[in-house]
Amino acid sequence: MALGRFQTSIINNLRMLRYLEPEQHAAVMEHPTDLSGDALDKLLETEYNISPFKILVAKARAAGMVPCNVARCHPDTEAMDRVPAEFCKENRLVPVSTVGNHVAIAFSNPFSLHLIDQIQGMTGHKVVGLLGNEKDILGKLRKDEPEERVEFSDVVEAIGVEFAEVGKKVSEAELEDEESAPIIQLANRIIEDAFKCGSSDIHIEPWEKEVVVRYRVDGVCQEKLRLPGKVSGALVARLKIMSNLDIAERRIPQDGRIIFKHFTKKNINIDLRVSTAPLNYGEGVVMRILDKEKSTLPMTALGFSEANLARYREVIRQPYGMILHCGPTGSGKSMTLYSALNEINSPDMVIRTAEDPIEYTLAGINQMQMNRQIGLTFAAALRSFLRQDPDIILVGEIRDQETANIAVEAALTGHLLLSTLHTNDAPGTIARLTDMEIEPFMISSSILCVCAQRLMRRVCKKCRMPYEPEGREAMLLERATGWTGRIYKANPKGCNVCQGLGYKGRVGIHELMVTSEDLVHGINKELETAELKKIAMAGGMRTLHHDSMDKVREGVSTIEEALTTVPPDL
Repeated sequence: MALGRFQTSIINNLRMLRYLEPEQHAAVMEHPTDLSGDALDKLLETEYNISPFKILVAKARAAGMVPCNVARCHPDTEAMDRVPAEFCKENRLVPVSTVGNHVAIAFSNPFSLHLIDQIQGMTGHKVVGLLGNEKDILGKLRKDEPEERVEFSDVVEAIGVEFAEVGKKVSEAELEDEESAPIIQLANRIIEDAFKCGSSDIHIEPWEKEVVVRYRVDGVCQEKLRLPGKVSGALVARLKIMSNLDIAERRIPQDGRIIFKHFTKKNINIDLRVSTAPLNYGEGVVMRILDKEKSTLPMTALGFSEANLARYREVIRQPYGMILHCGPTGSGKSMTLYSALNEINSPDMVIRTAEDPIEYTLAGINQMQMNRQIGLTFAAALRSFLRQDPDIILVGEIRDQETANIAVEAALTGHLLLSTLHTNDAPGTIARLTDMEIEPFMISSSILCVCAQRLMRRVCKKCRMPYEPEGREAMLLERATGWTGRIYKANPKGCNVCQGLGYKGRVGIHELMVTSEDLVHGINKELETAELKKIAMAGGMRTLHHDSMDKVREGVSTIEEALTTVPPDL
């Protein structure tokens, strides 16, 4: 197959740049099929693993132009305003920048340089022609287009009712097809709407005759909408496709992940941890929203009391030992650990984390995503870390005896290890580790502190209502804090700030048990959890109930919320 002069020049440049080996160069030059149009690019990318940008560099050299990585450019508004958008789309070019009386234009076609005179007439500037990747140029032009205007309410109305845009009924076939436009739009809008509402989780639950969608906002589930039961199969299948799960398998639970930016043009950079489960009326789906733009909070913003914060900061600066955080799912354990790592992170520290999933990306910290399907478990990650000379190790969760044993071993051999565990309170963690057959003397030698925590809703500062507690409320407050006086309750009507809920945001409450000589003796003697709790309290530990009542006293939350979150101490 004879190649054109320009194509031959591209291939020769790839050889000169050492992107093609001599035998690969010869094979391309003698390729039997037609390599006109995009065929050459596809061949180089698929068979020879040459990146689009390397091909672009070779093209630019062949055309005597400067290559431009348009994907990484941020075109300035002045440059974009000088050339009409329609002209850019028609000719597949994008203005990149203006410098003095010059404007830089990225062309997708090196043979479009005849447009330079026309552009110079439009802008009154001299044009500097660059060569860019066509796909990247079209991507930049699409970003300037208005977002699709199908709103959440429109899509919901469309399911079984009518599409205002096309003025027709949605058929039953469309309702049951996971690739139909209404179902695709519905799945996207549910996720987008949940993100805008500040939800942490989305619950999609099949009932006998309908599908219920609920959002968890500030720890409380709220029903968002109900859909016809016919939608259930297609909606779940669509979410499975987005999560790369098996849509044919409906008998067993599955776990996956949605990278949402792959499915929307909107600037919503979130991932979702997806879990499906077979229920009596179909498959249910729960999606945990992981905001990629969200950063960790400073330690002072997590709700620690001054005394607890001072003690915790002292502990996380120890050279070795084990720090455990315990509490149920969604109690803020990960955020606290990330904030602690951020505070102690420095260039002279080597920090490794093993997580499932990686919820926040931290600069300067090496993070590993678990993958149980290929045997990459917390235990396997911990073993590898111990051979990599880290100073600090974070393990997402201690789930089994093997992980617990290696974690204790790491803490005893010169590493600071941080992890989480599912127990109700701090003293109960000792019994949990004992159940995992960790020797008491190993536990007492390795543990620096255990922090039990919960998240409690903040009362809305704008509409909260002051009052004097009486009866049991006053008694509980005085017993926990040694004080009674004016506190606040939520306004049942709410306001525009809290969207009528009376609460806005959440704050952490903590039970910080730092090891002491008495506690070490108690653990070694295998004392009951209640006895260990008494020893810890004698050493200055404030229980979850005490800390929640401190938040009530400070006007941060209400007694109702405190008692709902944790029960009073016996």
